[in-house]
Amino acid sequence: MRVHVLQHVAFEGLGSMETWLEDRKARVSWTHFYENSALPATTEFDLLIILGGPMSIHDEATYPWLSAEKRFIGETIAADLPILGICLGAQLVANVCGAQVVPGKQKEIGWFPVYAEVSDADHFQFPRQIQAFHWHGETFDLPSGATRLAHSAACENQAFQIGNQIIGLQFHLESTAFSIDALIRHCADEIIPDQPTIQSVEQMLDAPSDAYEQIHAQVQRVLDFLSTQVPQKVL
Repeated sequence: MRVHVLQHVAFEGLGSMETWLEDRKARVSWTHFYENSALPATTEFDLLIILGGPMSIHDEATYPWLSAEKRFIGETIAADLPILGICLGAQLVANVCGAQVVPGKQKEIGWFPVYAEVSDADHFQFPRQIQAFHWHGETFDLPSGATRLAHSAACENQAFQIGNQIIGLQFHLESTAFSIDALIRHCADEIIPDQPTIQSVEQMLDAPSDAYEQIHAQVQRVLDFLSTQVPQKVL
């Protein structure tokens, strides 16, 4: 399986998804927008993963590559290839599909529960509740034709699915202790004290090992679900 990854900043990487890719001997290619904005043809990969980042999808003036990235996501959707968008990645997919991305009522930073929506066998099924890691200040409207998969107390649209090939996650199931520490070091100015939806550094880093085990199991399930949409000849 050929997987292409869109990475926006060096400190937000694949996290635990790297293990899933290694276990399946996937051939992974990259676009590191912070170094080089070259993008492949859609014939060169079978699954697209779009990672997070601290910028807004509206920051084309500061990050000109955002415009090309949006066009590329649109081409990938038109090619019927499976896509996983995480945080900024989910916002980009939602926007390309015609939905608005706007500032949330409040930032959500830290470990907070996500609740599954009632769905059917054709859609990805999250557990009824999962303690997930969050780091976002913006949110997306639900794209036309999308099904909401999850919500949280602070954010109505936490996850969506379009068809069988696209899943967008506002939260981070791929997070590791290392990746959370990197976010804290690079985005510490967003950690505002005494906010109900922003945890302290100590709270974020004090998560038990089983919290990571649970989210890693879920991101593997998401990738398993999307990989069923990859033509069998490449698996």
